[in-house]
Amino acid sequence: MKNFFYFDWRTWWTMVRLVGREQDTARRRRQYRTLCVVVPALALLHSVTFALDPIVFPALRRTEVHRPVFVVGHARSGTTYLHRMMANDPRFSYVLLWEMFFPSLIEKKVLRAVLRWDQRLGGRLRRRIDALDERLFSKSQSVHESGLFAPEEDEFLLTLSCASGFWVVQFPYVEELDFYYVDDRWPAAKRRRVMQFYKECVRRQLVLNGPGLTHLSKAPIHCGRVESLIETFPDARFVVPVRNPYETIPSFLKLMQFAWSARKRSEKYMQDSLRSFVDSSYHYYQHPLDVLDAHPEVPSVIVDYSDLVTDPGGTVRRVYDVIGMGMVQEQEKALADEKGREYRSGHNYSLEEFGLEAEEIRTRLAPLFERFEWEPGRAS
Repeated sequence: MKNFFYFDWRTWWTMVRLVGREQDTARRRRQYRTLCVVVPALALLHSVTFALDPIVFPALRRTEVHRPVFVVGHARSGTTYLHRMMANDPRFSYVLLWEMFFPSLIEKKVLRAVLRWDQRLGGRLRRRIDALDERLFSKSQSVHESGLFAPEEDEFLLTLSCASGFWVVQFPYVEELDFYYVDDRWPAAKRRRVMQFYKECVRRQLVLNGPGLTHLSKAPIHCGRVESLIETFPDARFVVPVRNPYETIPSFLKLMQFAWSARKRSEKYMQDSLRSFVDSSYHYYQHPLDVLDAHPEVPSVIVDYSDLVTDPGGTVRRVYDVIGMGMVQEQEKALADEKGREYRSGHNYSLEEFGLEAEEIRTRLAPLFERFEWEPGRAS
């Protein structure tokens, strides 16, 4: 089953059923077309190319994933910032956003070849893609920096398998679409199959990016999959950014509210999903730490957000010490460029905006407030 494309039929059918709740007829028709025509057609294409990958590229059969590094932490805790700084290191392999939606090695190779030829012919196609990039992400850059050619959450490799949290951005039905609680709630057989498929996607990315590289992943949703990641990658290393939840929880809710509002989703379903996200936020904080505490043999380092934004160079060096990597010239230069530059988010949010009680958060995460010495009445 290693080289077969995974498709979650049950989740697909759930999403098809949930589209029936859409009140706008035109939008409901578009969503049905996406789920019932586009997704199955692309999944069929991926199934064929995924199976052909080891035949067309024999190097794939010899490629293994050695000591990958996973950056996991609650959304808005600095995972993207840290991941992009580490991605300056040429020894790391990572996935660009556009590559997330083409898990097959054949597809990636063909599309990269097209881009290379386009560059030789004047870059007309790339200019059109950059214009599309601007239209897609210009409004959200102040909330979350992104782009088709930027490193992103490699969990999106599971998008066309209908097993990725990407779909929650499209459909605010968090209580009925569980892409997060993999360790705790997913059946063991499904968990192993999805994680094995994810590993196969990572192997293909390593072949694409070059031999001898180390996979670097960033995905907050992996907080619910840390045990599964350790089972799938026994030699994995983990970096866990932590930030005062008075900051992260409303910031994340603001991000999701922005995404759903831009898609004109129902206010009722948005509010229900935001409440579900508040409950899952406590798990995002506690679960990775519990799992890693139970696995002292797994190299892991906790990164305080305030240290990350005030001393990114020193913080990254400490991360490298723990995960057993020496600094290289390219990384040293990138860190020097960051010196004296304090990272700041570009959007505003508050607990009150979402009806959140500081005391409830303090109570639910009391051990972490004590462990990280967060001040109860102040955000970091």
